[in-house]
Amino acid sequence: MGTTNAARHAGPRIGFRRHLHAAVVPGEAVYLMSERGVTALRGPHAEVLAPLLDGSRTPDEVVGLAARAIPARQARAAIEQLAAAGLVGIRAAEGADAAGAAYWDLAGLDGDRAARELLTATVRVVALGGTDAAEAEAACRASGLAVRQTGDAALTLVLCDDYLDPRLAALDAEHRASGRPYLLAKPGGATPWIGPVFRPDEGACWHCLAERLRGHRRSEQPVQRALGLDGPLRRPEASLAAGRQVGLNAAVLEAAKWLAGVRHDGQNLITTVDTLGLETSRHKVVRRPQCPGCGDPGVVAARASAPVVPVSRPKAKSSGEGGNRALSPEVMWETYGHLSGPVTGIVKEVKRDPNAPEFAHAYVSGQNLALGSGTLAGLRAGLRSFSGGKGLTPTEARVSALCEAVERYCGTRHGDEPTVRGTLRGLGPAAVHPGTCQLYDERQYRDRDRTNAVNSHFQYVCTPFDEDTETDWTPVWSLTGGEQRLLPTSLLYFGGDGADGLRAESNGNAAGSSLEDAIVQGFFELVERDAVALWWYNRTRQPAVDLASFDAPWLSGLLDGYRGLNREVWVLDLTSDLGIPVMAALSRRTDKPAEDIVFGFGAHFDPAVALRRALTEMGQLLPGVAGARPDGTGYTVTDGEAYTWWTEATVAGRPYLAADPGQAARTPADWSYTPRADLREDVEAITELVAAHGMELLVLDQTRPDIGLPVVKVVVPGLRPFWSRFAPGRLFDVPVALGRLPEPTRYEDLNPVPLFV
Repeated sequence: MGTTNAARHAGPRIGFRRHLHAAVVPGEAVYLMSERGVTALRGPHAEVLAPLLDGSRTPDEVVGLAARAIPARQARAAIEQLAAAGLVGIRAAEGADAAGAAYWDLAGLDGDRAARELLTATVRVVALGGTDAAEAEAACRASGLAVRQTGDAALTLVLCDDYLDPRLAALDAEHRASGRPYLLAKPGGATPWIGPVFRPDEGACWHCLAERLRGHRRSEQPVQRALGLDGPLRRPEASLAAGRQVGLNAAVLEAAKWLAGVRHDGQNLITTVDTLGLETSRHKVVRRPQCPGCGDPGVVAARASAPVVPVSRPKAKSSGEGGNRALSPEVMWETYGHLSGPVTGIVKEVKRDPNAPEFAHAYVSGQNLALGSGTLAGLRAGLRSFSGGKGLTPTEARVSALCEAVERYCGTRHGDEPTVRGTLRGLGPAAVHPGTCQLYDERQYRDRDRTNAVNSHFQYVCTPFDEDTETDWTPVWSLTGGEQRLLPTSLLYFGGDGADGLRAESNGNAAGSSLEDAIVQGFFELVERDAVALWWYNRTRQPAVDLASFDAPWLSGLLDGYRGLNREVWVLDLTSDLGIPVMAALSRRTDKPAEDIVFGFGAHFDPAVALRRALTEMGQLLPGVAGARPDGTGYTVTDGEAYTWWTEATVAGRPYLAADPGQAARTPADWSYTPRADLREDVEAITELVAAHGMELLVLDQTRPDIGLPVVKVVVPGLRPFWSRFAPGRLFDVPVALGRLPEPTRYEDLNPVPLFV
């Protein structure tokens, strides 16, 4: 009896993957063509086997038919090699969706098996916004997905109009409780969003994402509060039907890939599709270990309450500041650059200041969180409205701007900071009186209503602190005393309720390549601003810094740039009794009556780095005046203290801005500097210096676990900020001790022009 056709084809069939088409060029090669390119198979074995690997034969049949030209052993070996290379595989029956199976083959799966499994995989569609649920279900079925409107579906496709829809909180909780994943998408609008796939007990949750998204929409919050809304503001739909179909079908495609078994890092991201520019972008969604939804909300408090213990941290062999950091600027950006992004970054972007001259690398990185406002109308442009950074290279400036944004983000109150409720008297000696940090004079308290009405945010005078009123206190670590102290929380974190009359300031806030680096940088800022206050408010004449005495190849190009803007540049030595080099760089216009004086400050153990910091910081103010014209137009800020200063201040009218002709110009030899190889050694040196001057070095670790970039708040009670704070102490005593003045300046004779940056 003869063999039937069905029996002859019994068993699995083998063929080239469905996304490949074989074309034989005799004597040359077999070419396998797909959307991803062309693969050439050379040799007589390939030419014999290729026509047989069309999916209609079993492996034995292919070997048998090839046996006329190739020994069976060699044929099997060749087929095994093709299978190992992912070029051939077992084929299913010919009824399957061939295009779909080819797609899954291209994705690295067994295409026929994936196509079959999709027939039984189930998806649940939840439409919270304007998307038609029935239309979404039809799109799922068209791609081979089985729709089930019950909670036991393998995947839920959640379609919304806004990722901050408050209903998503309950939906997220439901899926975490059931242990089932869901894919979030916003198919409408000019820019549809797809992803991520939220998986219980793995990766971020919706609350993690929502925290980042809210950060980009702070300007909406005053309106939400005013209107009593519990969700985001309604936005008009701006899309075409074709664009909405792109968003919907892209979401269904991602659901199909998940159900088919495709797994890749992109499923942890948000993909945005700009339908105007036909561009896609991906945005990292980071799990927040401190998230109250999926993490431990006590993580931040535990970290901030722990002792600050510096560890050995060797300095990078090469960095933008002569090897004084733990990581180079390039490594910093590579590691933390993802924190900048329009969807899930903590800032939307880090970009060059568009008004900066080409030679001045000044970058901006979003709204200055230290200037938060309770109303939208209160958010006005100003000299310090944005966080910014500077450097001698674009990378240095970009990293500097990112770090400033990060330090302000981490220094903003999120609600999970460690607090102790009590009064100054009730908490005992561990509590530090905030007045020792604020340093207002009693006369400033007396006149606060009048001065607050006309002064800027920086010169705001708080109400006197009531020692018997309960408030929140946060632990800080005393590096000098090796013990925990307490300071009012509202003095340490931006965005507090201010019920105790206190306000947080940016003085001593710092981000760094390591915790030790951040401590050092935060302390340098305190030293710098203290020295600036001693000079500015006492209006003392300070010696010049001899720029030519520094071995700084970058300096000539910078000075040429200023000369090209008809500007003169000079630098003053402001070094105080602390002995750490502090410099003030200044520049004025020489071709018009208004001198548009700008300045920048820098402090560092190394006088060359202090000089570099002062000059590059001055470049951050330069964009405000670079376009100024003799007729008084062209300023980027046209009101407030800065504009008044630029248009009215002259060196002739303010001699303290010029170098003291009676003192020799300073050179590097005037400072004693010995480089140290480890940042812990720098921290130890700082601690010893502060203790030797009878002060206390306090540190609060403000690093956020989801950010990773180390951030601290450094406080040394008694050191002056450079704003107008006129309590008795160093402001009056140190200039006399240094021989700059024969006697303390009278309160009434202090510089009436407050420093406005």
